[in-house]
Amino acid sequence: MNTPDDNIMVEVKNLKMYFPIVRGLLRHKVADVKAIDDISFYIKKHETLGLVGESGCGKTTTGRCILRLYQPTSGSIIFEGKDISTEGEGKLKPLRANMGAIFQDPYGSLNPRQTAGSIVGDPLKVHNMATGTELEDRVAELLRLVGLHPAMRNRVPHEFSGGQRQRIGVARALACRPSLVICDEPISALDVSIQAQIINLLEELQEKMGLTYLFIAHDLSVVQHISDRVAVMYLGRIVEITTSEELYENPLHPYTKALLSAIPIPDPKLEKTRTRIVLKGEVPSPVNPPIGCHFHPRCNLATDECSQTRPPLRDVGGGHQVACLRV
Repeated sequence: MNTPDDNIMVEVKNLKMYFPIVRGLLRHKVADVKAIDDISFYIKKHETLGLVGESGCGKTTTGRCILRLYQPTSGSIIFEGKDISTEGEGKLKPLRANMGAIFQDPYGSLNPRQTAGSIVGDPLKVHNMATGTELEDRVAELLRLVGLHPAMRNRVPHEFSGGQRQRIGVARALACRPSLVICDEPISALDVSIQAQIINLLEELQEKMGLTYLFIAHDLSVVQHISDRVAVMYLGRIVEITTSEELYENPLHPYTKALLSAIPIPDPKLEKTRTRIVLKGEVPSPVNPPIGCHFHPRCNLATDECSQTRPPLRDVGGGHQVACLRV
């Protein structure tokens, strides 16, 4: 895949992640769940790439493959010029200090038996980056950075609100001063008013620390606000990638158009005048996805060719990439 310049933090090439389905006493494989089915994209340094799509389309699996929490079935993940897709745990450990992860559930992602200070300080201990007084000072600095008072360090997670817990998660992700942060739906479990605070915090931290984000979400209005570019995913494949502004003004893929038509408009008059695109049927199973374009059974523009030929992700001008034979 061609990239516009050398200013690339992460490049994913032909990535596949299949989870085997095993049956019987001998645990023989009968099929695969094709969570990610041959995707390619890149993230430039200091930018935010939004990754959107329905639940189960492979967004979280993509983030976990980049973090190498999963061993990809095939393809390559190039992080800061180094292919990490086949590296062993020994070589991955120093690289992981340069990666951070903010998880979706602020209630489930923190150890209920640890204090906030211990949670935030753990990455520094694991990577031998600070001990003793230096560790204490660094934890206090991280808590201040995310808007929490250092005096809260001795509290356990159940003593914090949802928004405060997510701030602890952000502090933990930034503990080792990473260059890349995978944000896996970091606000979907929070109240709307708290969501805005966390989004603003992430933007401030990106500017202050020069961070690069992969921002995974299913709320397109949030993604529009925070992302520089957006990749739209459907059933394990990327169907469209372009700048945030271009995607919302000129969506090309039928699936992207359907997603955007579902975003509510706060003006009742405008809401009445627009046409919603209601997709027919259900999302096919990733165990047995359709041949050709994965979206063709639900697409109102589909032809016989769409059911036989897989559309390549191609540039249609200005860096706007789309995988659709009808565009």
